[in-house]
Amino acid sequence: MSTVNDRANLRTLVGSGDKIAIFVLPFLVVGLALNIAFPSVFDVGGPSSALRAVSIVILAIGVAIWLSSVYLVLTRVPRGELITTGPYALVRHPLYTSVSLLVLPWLGFLLNTWLGVVLGIAMYVGSRRHAPEEDVALEARFGTRWDDYRHSVRLPWL
Repeated sequence: MSTVNDRANLRTLVGSGDKIAIFVLPFLVVGLALNIAFPSVFDVGGPSSALRAVSIVILAIGVAIWLSSVYLVLTRVPRGELITTGPYALVRHPLYTSVSLLVLPWLGFLLNTWLGVVLGIAMYVGSRRHAPEEDVALEARFGTRWDDYRHSVRLPWL
């Protein structure tokens, strides 16, 4: 049986991910339906050898950043630590950013569809809409450490 503390811990691990997923879900459903109904509209043309190579490289980088971010969240958040290293030194929300900009679009290209770009944009917009709530919670929890971290991130606009 789940306790209130377990739900609070899960909420800390999930962050804004559930709200972002709900935001993206209609784009996914409509996009898949349209992609199935009108595949030629979403076709990227193959992809070409060059697009395939670029997609594989960027997708590999995106998956590596995502996995590194997941590892940091799973190992440090339960201990109550503020993560400021690795991908978190570059952007405040590397889980959302890597999937939306480096995984979904490039996976879509490999699958010969623009749907990955559409979903990546939707996820990025959803993360920009909901991540500020996460930032407020982190600021409340970590105070000046959060503020120092927030100002030290190398790509704060991402």
